[in-house]
Amino acid sequence: MGFETLESTRTLVLTKVFSSLRPVATAVATAILVTTATLQPGLAQGPVSVADLAEDLADAVVNISTSQTVQGQRSVPLPKVPDGSPFQEFFEEFFNQQNQDEDRPRRVQSLGSGFVIDGTAGIIITNNHVIEGADEIVANFNDGTKLTAELIGTDEKTDIAVLKVTPEKPLVDVSFGDSDAIRVGDWVMAIGNPFGLGGTVTVGIVSARNRDINSGPYDNFIQTDASINRGNSGGPLFDMDGRVIGINTAIISPSGGSIGIGFAIPAKTATRVIAQLREFGETRRGWLGVRIQEVTDEIAESLDRGADTSGALVAGVTENGPAEAAGIEPGDLILEFDGKPVPTMRELPRMVAESPIGKGVDVLVLRKGEEVSLQVELGRLEEAAVETDELPKDSVVEDDQPVEREVLGMILSDINDEAREKFSIAEDVTGVLITEVAPGSSAEEKRIQGGDVIKEVAQEPVESAQDVIDAVEALRKEGRRLALLLLSNETGDLRYVPVRIED
Repeated sequence: MGFETLESTRTLVLTKVFSSLRPVATAVATAILVTTATLQPGLAQGPVSVADLAEDLADAVVNISTSQTVQGQRSVPLPKVPDGSPFQEFFEEFFNQQNQDEDRPRRVQSLGSGFVIDGTAGIIITNNHVIEGADEIVANFNDGTKLTAELIGTDEKTDIAVLKVTPEKPLVDVSFGDSDAIRVGDWVMAIGNPFGLGGTVTVGIVSARNRDINSGPYDNFIQTDASINRGNSGGPLFDMDGRVIGINTAIISPSGGSIGIGFAIPAKTATRVIAQLREFGETRRGWLGVRIQEVTDEIAESLDRGADTSGALVAGVTENGPAEAAGIEPGDLILEFDGKPVPTMRELPRMVAESPIGKGVDVLVLRKGEEVSLQVELGRLEEAAVETDELPKDSVVEDDQPVEREVLGMILSDINDEAREKFSIAEDVTGVLITEVAPGSSAEEKRIQGGDVIKEVAQEPVESAQDVIDAVEALRKEGRRLALLLLSNETGDLRYVPVRIED
């Protein structure tokens, strides 16, 4: 009885204590939830609905249909039959008729997406590959209207095309947003014409930024998991404020359908190209006039930069180009361009292309351990493409019997006429010839091969096999583990290769 009374009393006391603490616990829990939602809204909830946003934007997105005439190709060969066979005449008549049908020109249809950026002028943006080679381009609007589009200009390097239609009244249009401000994890929405189904809305997040998928020299794609399929090409990728932050252009898919890896051209890249296409009908990019290569860990070490792999290494300079006029040399490591750091090699072409033609820019290079500031007046990239590639001829090495020497697993020799003929080495290529590479050597690992020519060791020019040996021995005495070689192939194209100095 006493035990029961004691237990009852204890239960009553604990009940009162917990009752008094409950409001405090509730307040604390509520505060934690509110704080979490305030600090990390993305973790609290996704977009509840994008219906209003999709409704507002749908009329600015168009389906692009194109058609072109292609010449048929004869694809059915006449089967071989024995001479005199009673079927020979039958086969000849049948297959000739088949091939005549295939030879006739035929119309090919294709579908894609686009969006209006200037409703008054009727300007529509899409991908170049959507309209490439088309004889006729038609923009199909959300309300059923169809307008024939005129091609204003295209840019293959960024896969952008600008179209123009003539509407009876101003069209609904959209504007570009700041693609630099978009972050991984931000919600985005795609509207397009997948598989020709018509206006389709998909939602996802930004999965990654600055993606290089080797589709062109200026790759800098936004990656998204919003479903993008065939037919979405050229359509807009919106942020949650309804601004275009990308142009959907590519997917990775083994099956041809969406697997959640799609790519969009950033608005920052697109707006510059679109402005030039609207004004000039073509792009006008800056040109520096250098051949560059990536700074690998080994190249960084051979340049005595430790683990710092930033910058772009100059492997060659175009004759009479802007870089040559400014004094940029092979072996220079470009650290800054126009006051901005060059984080990697692939960033530099985009930085140069986005700069105005004729602009004087400061270029900071690292040359033999010292920083040198140079000013370059940029040329125009398209002008560079039509310039001659012919280089001045250097003096020809006399036709002596060369003396072969070995270093770092490479058999070296001076260049004579016989060697030029054997390895097809151009007359203007000079240096020290590599005739053989030892199997299993560091040189072989770096894909150095017979016929390559050494022009520099550790950014110092070499003219004989002994020069190479002396330069490598000097590096060995300094305790260096790698020798940075400037190699030329038979046509004169240059590349830097770090080769391990064996013990």
